[in-house]
This record gives sequence, C-alpha cells and structure tokens, in this order.
Amino acid sequence: MRTVAADDEQRSRPPARDKHLHVRSTRTGRGIFTGRHLQPWQIVGEILGRLVDDPDYSSSYCFELGDDRCLEPDPPFRFLNHSCSPNCRFQWYDVKSAGETDARRRVFVLALRAIASGEQLTIDYRWPAAMAIPCRCGELDCRGWVVDRLELDSLPPRATRP
Repeated sequence: MRTVAADDEQRSRPPARDKHLHVRSTRTGRGIFTGRHLQPWQIVGEILGRLVDDPDYSSSYCFELGDDRCLEPDPPFRFLNHSCSPNCRFQWYDVKSAGETDARRRVFVLALRAIASGEQLTIDYRWPAAMAIPCRCGELDCRGWVVDRLELDSLPPRATRP
C-alpha cells in the first residue's frame, strides 16, 4: 500500500475551514450543514484529504477517484451523508496548475438545487449492489437501500427490502 504522506505534493491543499459549514449530530451519526443559502450548481467546497494509492484500501469515508486512487476526506466533507433525494453531488476535474505538466484530480461538492441555510448537505452514494446496506435517509422516495438506483434490481437474493 502506498499512502501519500501529508507533506507529499500530491496531498490536497491544507484544509481551509469554511465558516459556513458545520458538523452536527444527526439521527444517523454526524452530518454536515450549511450556514448560508446555496444556489443550484453552486460549488459548496472542495473535498480535501489524504490520497491513498492502494486499490485494496477501504474505510467508511473514502471514495474512489476513478484512477486507482481513493481520497480519505478531511472534515467537514468527511461527514456527507447519503440520501435517496440528495441536494448535492460530487464533481471532479483534472486541473493543471501554472507551470505543471500533469493534471491533478480535484473533487468538489456542487449544490443540485437551492439549499436553505441550516439544511443538511447530502449526496447519493450510488454504491454497487454488492455493497448495499439498508438506508435510513427517511426520504419519501427512499429506495430502502444505499445502492445505485440502476443496481436496485441487482441486489443479492439475501437482501430483503427493509
């Protein structure tokens, strides 16, 4: 396993605390809330953290970047919870900085709709059926499982709907 060290140049920039984002308790653990109104498609913030270069690495918070690496996010975005009706999504870009020849993958959180101050920020985890767990998002259109909507019919037979 190759973990990119904190002082490695590939590490995301040091986390800048966004005074408008707050981690608070929720009924499912901790979640992230906004302290300001957000417009649709507005960038909420960049997800910073430790890059891990190991295809077998796993944790409760990391996510794959699509290039054999994963990102172990720093707070506050470490606490983005799943919802079957999310108000945010990930968007990543390969960005070249001035004077660099190689692009660096950067991950942002975008608002999908207008989000009121005090509202919890959520995303759709879109997990594969093999990783599905019961969902507790409480949305009216909850799928019952934390799983990609397109894989809902592919749930293993052992998975009975909650």
